[in-house]
Amino acid sequence: MTAPRVGDRLGRLLNLVPYLLARPGIDVTEAAGDLGVSDRQLREDLELLWVCGLPGYGPGDLIDMAFDGDRVTITYDAGIDRPLRLNQDEALALVVALRMLAQVPGVHNPEAVERALAKIESAAGDAAAGLPVAASPANSGMERVGELQGAVARRHAIRLTYYTATRDETTERVVDPMRVLVVGGRAYLEAWCRRAEAVRLFRVDRIDSAAELDEPSNPPPDAQHTDVSDGVFTPSEELPLITLRIGRWSRWITEYYPCERVLEETQDRWLVALRASDLIWARRLVLGLGPDVEVVGPAELREAVRREARTALDAYAEA
Repeated sequence: MTAPRVGDRLGRLLNLVPYLLARPGIDVTEAAGDLGVSDRQLREDLELLWVCGLPGYGPGDLIDMAFDGDRVTITYDAGIDRPLRLNQDEALALVVALRMLAQVPGVHNPEAVERALAKIESAAGDAAAGLPVAASPANSGMERVGELQGAVARRHAIRLTYYTATRDETTERVVDPMRVLVVGGRAYLEAWCRRAEAVRLFRVDRIDSAAELDEPSNPPPDAQHTDVSDGVFTPSEELPLITLRIGRWSRWITEYYPCERVLEETQDRWLVALRASDLIWARRLVLGLGPDVEVVGPAELREAVRREARTALDAYAEA
């Protein structure tokens, strides 16, 4: 499901309970017509409401409703009809988040953000007045997103200074921008990289500098957008397969990275197989995990980690 559709459904669900509370016993078809959705979509929304409610999420915590044929009545609203009351910490957290959101280029409804911010700031009073949000690093990132979006709109090439984390190196390159997108909460510039002669995704927070050039952006006609429906990284059989034996404290990698195999050998040790973009990235991952991981294969990776670890130990011995 795309982000706009998720946002539309969330707004509809938030409005659905008070709408139904004001119209007990309303026919599902009539309600669907009022809300501008199909019968099927409304029934799916009602099924989702059944598992929404208050923390605890047990009997008496979840929204409940009764059906009489095709007529629906809310029998328990889980307090959704009560005014929202925030303590000071919650209000300040919302103020900070809304101020940052208001500065994001391309916000769908900036007027709604500003109205919500004004109401919460008024309620928070003096506590919100001195929050130094404008100078935050996140807003600097948003400014960079705005600059890149401008270059995309003007169809100009960009000179980037970019840090590649997998290789721990900073390079300079000229790219032909194609679009700016957000995947997994991170902003990326998708562009044709003249150095790599391929489409690349550049994480905005790893762009050290970006200079818009006078020359036009001219990606090749066959340059295709990257499929990010399953995330930025897409494992494939062409990529090296690495096998690791990990301990309890490294199990997070099985949730963070797509794994082809996870085998529980013992209660404390798991055997994990996953694809790596390259063995340089894999070496850095293993070294970062420290003594909680053992490289099973390939042998090239095992030797590279052993060599790097020996170099580090020798440096300590010299000191």
